[in-house]
Amino acid sequence: MRHSRHLVIFTRYPSFGTGKRRLAAGVGAATALRFQRVSLAHTLQHLGSDRRWRIWLAVTPDRSGPWPSQYGFIPQGEGDLGTRLQRVCAALPRGSVLVIGSDVPGLTRDLISRAFHALEGHEAVIGPSGDGGYWAIGLRRRPTMPDPFRAVRWSTEYALADTLSNLVGRSVARLPQLDDIDDANALALHPRWERMHARCRG
Repeated sequence: MRHSRHLVIFTRYPSFGTGKRRLAAGVGAATALRFQRVSLAHTLQHLGSDRRWRIWLAVTPDRSGPWPSQYGFIPQGEGDLGTRLQRVCAALPRGSVLVIGSDVPGLTRDLISRAFHALEGHEAVIGPSGDGGYWAIGLRRRPTMPDPFRAVRWSTEYALADTLSNLVGRSVARLPQLDDIDDANALALHPRWERMHARCRG
């Protein structure tokens, strides 16, 4: 079962001054970097040992690292987010694929399991976020793979609507709404990430 379910974590290699720019603008580059490291480590720690799926890291920059060797590794490549998402989804071995980020505090194994279960009866599954985007998208990829990422207005309140528009005529399941951490206001709603840091380091 694990090898027919591919859980892809889209992530940037944590380094000072890159990534999470909106968060860094509110809390500083050092705290933003620390959050990147903590959230990625926690996501892998929490989801990586589950045998119901295989973990892949879709990474940028392409030649970054080192990355944990026990997970699959795919460079995101060039292009906008939609181009990179479609490329990674097409490159994976046979099976259903679910793409998530590493900065979603409410993420649980049960939600991941529910998403893969939904793909047994639907062509796609999506987990909306409160800002008009989404924290997860999954594709069954058989008999053909949908292209939900075409002409999506990324990082706007229209990202979810544009993606669903590309999936008109397809069977789409919905997951509960969760929010990712993009800025200082979002981080302030989840103060537990400090304690998460202590657990990950221990």
